[in-house]
Amino acid sequence: MTSNPSWVPPEVDTTVPNPARVYDYWLNGDHNFQADRVLGDQILKIMPGIRDAARLNRAFLRRAALHMVDAGVRQFLDIGSGIPTVGNLHEIVQRIDPSCRVVYVDRESVAVAHAKLLLRGNDRCAAIQADLRDVNDILDAPETRELLDLDQPVGLFMLLLLHFVPDSWDPHAILARYRERVAPGSFLALSHVAADANSSGLDEAIEAYKSTQNDPIPRTHDEVLSFFAGFDVIEPGVVGCAMWNPQGAGDMSEDPEINALPYAGVGRKPS
Repeated sequence: MTSNPSWVPPEVDTTVPNPARVYDYWLNGDHNFQADRVLGDQILKIMPGIRDAARLNRAFLRRAALHMVDAGVRQFLDIGSGIPTVGNLHEIVQRIDPSCRVVYVDRESVAVAHAKLLLRGNDRCAAIQADLRDVNDILDAPETRELLDLDQPVGLFMLLLLHFVPDSWDPHAILARYRERVAPGSFLALSHVAADANSSGLDEAIEAYKSTQNDPIPRTHDEVLSFFAGFDVIEPGVVGCAMWNPQGAGDMSEDPEINALPYAGVGRKPS
C-alpha cells in the first residue's frame, strides 16, 4: 500500500469512499482515490447518466451565480462546496467582477485542503472546515468576517448537500438560522436529489452510496420547495436541474430522466 500524498490530512482514511471525491471523479477531476473510483464506477453501471447529472449540477451553479451577479451580489458563501474542480464559484464570479469574494465551506478534510491549495494567492477567497449545522461558527469565522459583510446581500449555495441531511437534524431550522443572519436581498441556491423523478436505478444507487458512511435521502418536489420558506422563489421555480433557465444545449442532457433527477431552485430573501 502506497502512502497518501502529502496534502492529504492524516486523519483521512482514503480507503473509504467519500461523496465529495466520488463527485469529483464523475466530473473527471484529479482529487479522488481508488475507493472513490471503484464506487463511482459501481454507481455508473447502475445509473449510466449519473456523470451527466453531476455535470448538469455544475452548470446550474454557473447559471445561478450569474443570476446573482446580475442582481448586484458580490459576495458568496458555498456550503458543502466539495472538491475544487473546473468551474468553481469564484472562477465564475471573479471573471465578471474581480472584486467578488467567496468563502467555501466543507466538512471533508480533503476538500478543504485542496481548496486552500487552489486559492493560494487569491485574497478574495477562503476555505474553512465546518459542518452545515455550525451556523454561527461558519458565519462568525475570522475568514468569513474578513471577506463577507452580512449587512449586505450574500449568495448562499447549498448544492447536492441537503439530501445528506436527515430529518432528525431539522434541516428547515438550519436553513432558517442562515436566513435570519443574511441581509435582505440575499439569495439561496440549492439542488437536491429528487425522490419522485422516476429515475431507474436510483434506489440501488442510494444503497451503494451507503458505503461512503453517508445515507442519501431523496425528497419530493414539495419537500425541496419547502426548504425555500422565507425566500421568494425565482422563476421558473424548483425544477429539474437542467430546466432552471438553460442557456444552451450544453445545459441539458439527451436523457429526460437525468434532466429531472436533481431538483434545483433559487430564492431571494425579500427586502
